Amino acid sequence: MKVTQAEIVISAVSKKQYPNEGLPEVALAGRSNVGKSSFINKMIQRKSLARTSSKPGKTQTLNFYKINEAFFFVDVPGYGYAKVSKKEREAWGRMMEEYFQERETLEGTVLLIDMRHPPTEDDIIMYDFLKHFDIPVLIVATKLDKVKKAKRDQHIKVIKEALDIEPEDNLVAFSAETGEGKDQAWKHLSEFIS
Repeated sequence: MKVTQAEIVISAVSKKQYPNEGLPEVALAGRSNVGKSSFINKMIQRKSLARTSSKPGKTQTLNFYKINEAFFFVDVPGYGYAKVSKKEREAWGRMMEEYFQERETLEGTVLLIDMRHPPTEDDIIMYDFLKHFDIPVLIVATKLDKVKKAKRDQHIKVIKEALDIEPEDNLVAFSAETGEGKDQAWKHLSEFIS
């Protein structure tokens, strides 16, 4: 997909702030520091539309990015980050649950997992949560460039087995550095939004 237009429309904390244009939405979920912002920037060929940070836990709102006037990427807060108060984590949890369970324009979710490590318990819970609510999932294994070529298949196998990936779900190995996996990711994303 060629992205000619991309803008952040709103950082929302409740459903009354969500855009109401009726465009399809693809949520991006993953633990803090997995590379969600880098994924967005690489996919849309922008250096810094989505702000990246070396400090995990930066995204604390639902960030709606409108792409080509056709659909939204929705960046949700990263999970599994300890330096956030329990109260804040609970508020994020409620906000995310409300979005995932009630948003009618949500067509699918990209679940980003750091390829260098086995999926965390939080990753597994998130995958199971999405499957429970029948939300289509594309798994993106990030930081591909940090894994030696000879070990990549092994890392992918570990992710597939840990998540117990269902046959209809695709997994794309992805590097925000090199762009590897980008076309493949767009191919699967297009199925969500067509």
